Amino acid sequence: MKKFKFQLATLLKVTKMKKDEAEVAFAKAARRLAEENDKLSLYLQEMQTAHRDYEELTNEKTIPLGRLTAFNSYFDWKRRQIEAQQTVILQAKAEHQKKLKELMAIMNRLKSIEELKKKRYNEYMAEFLAEEQKELDEIGLQLFARRKSS
Repeated sequence: MKKFKFQLATLLKVTKMKKDEAEVAFAKAARRLAEENDKLSLYLQEMQTAHRDYEELTNEKTIPLGRLTAFNSYFDWKRRQIEAQQTVILQAKAEHQKKLKELMAIMNRLKSIEELKKKRYNEYMAEFLAEEQKELDEIGLQLFARRKSS
């Protein structure tokens, strides 16, 4: 009997390659999301530090107007930076979700193809065993006929 050959082997190979590419893209998106969250944490820490410095300054008796203006400008700038970073994080989350959906779709397709391959292999093995059993039956029948004729 001929050797088992899965007719969709090329499709299986291409799908595995696409799965690998999708995993890499998903990992990049996850890494970018983590980096953007780290940036936001840094900005928030900087804002807290500035607030503590501002509170220490307000405890003093005389506060220079220039320092108050500088703090006000810094807080405005930091708020804008935090808002912009939150927007970037939302975009990164959306990209992360998109890559996850793509990966899941490819993994489902790959699973379907692998299940089909397994089914075809089981059919091949059943056919092979049936053919082998038929040959053994024929040999047994020939041996029986020879013994009977002798």
